Amino acid sequence: MFPIDGGACTAILLAAGVGRRLGETHDGPKVLLDFAGTSLLQRHLEALSANGVTRVLITVGYEAQAARDAVATALKALPGMTVDFIHNPDFRDGSLVSLHAQAAALTAGGEILLMDGDVLYDSRMIGRLLAGESEGVLLVDRELEPGDEPVKICFDDAGRIVDFRKKPEHAHVWFGESVGFFRFSPAIARALADRCAWYVAQGLVKVEYEEAIRDLILAEPARFGAEDVSDLPWTEIDFPEDVAKAREVVLPQLMAS
Repeated sequence: MFPIDGGACTAILLAAGVGRRLGETHDGPKVLLDFAGTSLLQRHLEALSANGVTRVLITVGYEAQAARDAVATALKALPGMTVDFIHNPDFRDGSLVSLHAQAAALTAGGEILLMDGDVLYDSRMIGRLLAGESEGVLLVDRELEPGDEPVKICFDDAGRIVDFRKKPEHAHVWFGESVGFFRFSPAIARALADRCAWYVAQGLVKVEYEEAIRDLILAEPARFGAEDVSDLPWTEIDFPEDVAKAREVVLPQLMAS
């Protein structure tokens, strides 16, 4: 069943948040941060298109119209790509709510790529997601930065994922950082939708979406695997120093590749 053709996938891009931790260094949705004249949002669409993924659903919230306008401009150079928007009015809650807003896509019966919007990355990462052999594919970077901020993918000595959290609770042999990109089979996507719905029904709306994925991994670890992207440049953008790293370190590597 796996690996799969990118054309069989729908990509879900989470881009609803305010980006408070950037402070006054940026005004507007984080996905509109500019790097060498190209926004993160446009870079996402170009990377997906280059890997044959032409169906994209974007969860928007904060200053949603700005994201819509940016997509309309980007699509002029990407014929054949379809982008639709799902509005999350509760975008100040946790990211799980933004994923829950995509329940219709998660339960539609197709392959799903799930992607954080605030990442600058090498487009070959999408190819590795599509080439993964597991039903649920995560991307892992072994060279993570220290501290509690990175979401960690933890492995046992057989290479099985045994935890997935900023502060892991289960014993493990090694861990790396999650990029925030995933690929799910139709069955896992439906299970993820159900798990998100459970959290929302319990009033746990401040939870980040990784908790719902963690629940599925811990329940059936054999269905999940990770692809190593330690050799590819990328960075998540949460703080002003991340913007500086993106422009001074990651962007030159992307332009040279």
